[in-house]
Amino acid sequence: MTEHQVNSLGQPVGLQVKKAFPRPAPPRAPMQGQYCRVVPLDVTAHAPGLFRAFAEDNDGRNWTYLPYGPFGTQTEFSDWLAAACTGSDPLFHTVLDADDRPVGMASFLRIDRTAGSIEVGHIHFSPLMQRTPVSTETMFLMMRRVFDDLGYRRYEWKCDALNAPSRRAAERLGFTFEGVFRQATHYKGRNRDTAWFSIIDSEWPRIRAAFQDWLCADNFDAIGHQNKPLMARSED
Repeated sequence: MTEHQVNSLGQPVGLQVKKAFPRPAPPRAPMQGQYCRVVPLDVTAHAPGLFRAFAEDNDGRNWTYLPYGPFGTQTEFSDWLAAACTGSDPLFHTVLDADDRPVGMASFLRIDRTAGSIEVGHIHFSPLMQRTPVSTETMFLMMRRVFDDLGYRRYEWKCDALNAPSRRAAERLGFTFEGVFRQATHYKGRNRDTAWFSIIDSEWPRIRAAFQDWLCADNFDAIGHQNKPLMARSED
């Protein structure tokens, strides 16, 4: 249960919040890592590379739990990006690998500056970055912006409750499962029960240290395999 204090009437109440609100909006600025850069989406510059990267997903399974796609042509994909992915909420980003190739997308969304809460979503990592340090570092860079740069209190991850890979990823990255909202929405003609996860600011120092330890160059062998797993989750 969340920590609390007791008021003069003997009632439990929440702890005093000392941050100033509203928190800043996420900037349209790149995030630089060791293995990748996460940059604001540029349709003209990124659409061709993203389309090629997503085409590496031969059977289209990466689109199953997204409310859009797959797209049959690059033009169709580019038109969708231009129509849906150029606003400030959601704020879409492109992941560029060490060779500056577009290999994936993710966004900040449901940005509540007054509450200090923000969600990561629309995560679509192509096979070119799956199971590589790029995917983990992308999530670390986005978390670091939210907590260290912008001072938010809460970072959310939501997914279809049936999306087992997404749920495992959230827990590996240090998110805490909070429950399932039944019939929260629908997409592609299907019901969606939504699983909710979060990280809060008091947990971030421990999670940040776990990411930094995992991302060290000496944690990877000559062919890029990890020597030890990410331990972002508390053992408590």
